[in-house]
Amino acid sequence: MQTIRHLADEIVAREGGYVDDPNDPGGATNFGVTIHTLRRLGLDLNGDGAVDAQDVRQLTRAQAVDIFIEHYFHRPRIGALPQVLHATVFDMYVNAGSNAVRILQRLLIEMGYDIDVDGVIGAQTIRAAMAAARLAPEHLADACGIARRDYYYALADRRPASRRYARRRDGGKGGWIVRAEHFIAPRYHLTDAEHRERTASWV
Repeated sequence: MQTIRHLADEIVAREGGYVDDPNDPGGATNFGVTIHTLRRLGLDLNGDGAVDAQDVRQLTRAQAVDIFIEHYFHRPRIGALPQVLHATVFDMYVNAGSNAVRILQRLLIEMGYDIDVDGVIGAQTIRAAMAAARLAPEHLADACGIARRDYYYALADRRPASRRYARRRDGGKGGWIVRAEHFIAPRYHLTDAEHRERTASWV
């Protein structure tokens, strides 16, 4: 069984080092921690009185892991979900915040559970997720990962600037899709042809 710290270490490895992509609304980011997160937490790492890109650059890998564990796992109450969902929801929460919970909630509604889609892991969501895990323990994480993959495709449909994250320049699967499929059993991965067909309408 993977510990939460091991999951966080894997997320940091997937996120990589410092980037400041003008097409990414997250802004300056290091190990997956954005400048917005540092400002929200008030982390002036170099003590100059301002939280800016220099603080993002100064962030260490260990600090990023600690931030993810406290603010992206414990505070959203991901630990209250069935263990089978911990890795995929945690990773998605780092990547897309409360949208990770909304994706799960919409999936649970499709499975027949009567819950609100509010991005909050409360009693309703926990009960529904636990019931779903008992009903389909071998498939719930796959279903969540597939819903996440669909979310990325739909986001890129609506926001052309984000298509570069879902489709490489050569037409293959972009980082978003590869990341989603990391949490999906290989038999449910899209083939290259299926991916190209899904993105064929993109300019």
